[in-house]
Amino acid sequence: MALYNISSINPASISPSIAKRNISPSESTEDFSQLLKKSIDEVNKTQVQSDQLTEKLVRGDNVDLHQVMIASQKASITLQTTMEVRNKVVEAYQEIMRMPM
Repeated sequence: MALYNISSINPASISPSIAKRNISPSESTEDFSQLLKKSIDEVNKTQVQSDQLTEKLVRGDNVDLHQVMIASQKASITLQTTMEVRNKVVEAYQEIMRMPM
């Protein structure tokens, strides 16, 4: 396993396109909303995939039980993670709103 010196990392080398351009608040809001939508779509995709595999198993189609259980757990974990992230965002918002001006 290689060890890396974190102090030698240049932020511009990580993401040069973002580091060189000035991002307006409206652009960052759009980027965040697109990221949020993409994440929620991914959670929905895993839920639908799990439901489809479960339906196939119930109908008696040739579906491996292991795959159904893995899809079900994956859907459950992604939903739980999404809910925890949502809870943290709500907590952060509430904390910001409590700050004195």
